[in-house]
Amino acid sequence: MMQPASPITLEVDLGDRSYPITIGHDLLSDTGLVGRHVAGKRVAVVTNTIVAPLYLERVVKSLEAAGKLVTTVILPDGEEEKNWASLMKVFDVLLAERCDRKTTLVALGGGVIGDLTGFAAASYMRGVPFIQIPTTLLSQVDSSVGGKTGINHPLGKNMIGAFYQPQAVIADTGTLNTLPARELSAGLAEVIKHGAIIDPPFFDWIDANIGRLVEKDPAALAYAIQRSCEIKADVVRQDEREGGLRAILNFGHTFGHAIESGLGYGQWLHGEAVGCGMVMAADLSQRLGFIDGATRDRIAALVKAAGLPVTAPDLGKERWLDLMEVDKKNEGGQIKFILLKPMGTSVIMPVPQDALLATLQACTRQ
Repeated sequence: MMQPASPITLEVDLGDRSYPITIGHDLLSDTGLVGRHVAGKRVAVVTNTIVAPLYLERVVKSLEAAGKLVTTVILPDGEEEKNWASLMKVFDVLLAERCDRKTTLVALGGGVIGDLTGFAAASYMRGVPFIQIPTTLLSQVDSSVGGKTGINHPLGKNMIGAFYQPQAVIADTGTLNTLPARELSAGLAEVIKHGAIIDPPFFDWIDANIGRLVEKDPAALAYAIQRSCEIKADVVRQDEREGGLRAILNFGHTFGHAIESGLGYGQWLHGEAVGCGMVMAADLSQRLGFIDGATRDRIAALVKAAGLPVTAPDLGKERWLDLMEVDKKNEGGQIKFILLKPMGTSVIMPVPQDALLATLQACTRQ
């Protein structure tokens, strides 16, 4: 095993809303790091029942050492908990503890905790500061960066939320040591996505190093996180509120969100659904003549090598279409897809229904 490199810091350049992303090993043991980004005296750490026994004490001690008064909120784990009731639990504690508008919320956990805590911060007293401490690969490479916050609704994923940027993102790669293999694979889906839509040399690197990534090689993971954050930060800088360009980061998500909603939140992990969704989007891209069969097969093979599903559940044609119609990219009732044209370049467009139905048939479990 290589020794972990020293921490690196990237900047998300959004003018007066800019913030640093610090990536490194054992950052949670740096007693000053989290506290440096907390302006006020009060802090509320939001986490879940899986992460709390592993890392909560370390974060609380670090904040208390910086002279902060800390409140904690521990929610149940799982995508199915990313809902209104969990959001209200956070508000209940903040109000009961008389947390004021100088209180900083800290999201300690994966994408669900990050999205939900960010939305709570955007809404509580019309906006309080928050810090992201992502503890899963998926949240370190994707969901903690860019200020998308929100909760799910039974009729659609991430349909209720706000764009709200954190004060800082602190990605401790040491937290990946306790990550189950299935969760690691889910994060690799978003890493592969960044290569496929924007950076073919990065895709080649992932393809060559997928074995090291699956085995949690620290140096390989650190590079994958760094490059993913660089790509995402650059896209967010150009299009913070998804007016155009940023929508390409949803490659694979139109199919993926339909899988998550159709099966019920929590049946498949978000990254599993996105991985399968990318295979479907690549198939659709090939049917429309935008990429060749070899590129489509290469994407499917890499998704499979990452430990992700490549065959979608059979939800039935009508159900698929209904679920994909509830998508934030859609306008005027047309389902829009992010397609590769060619590899490393994306196009967002409605597609002919016969091609879409052919992809659904080819990619689902019959």
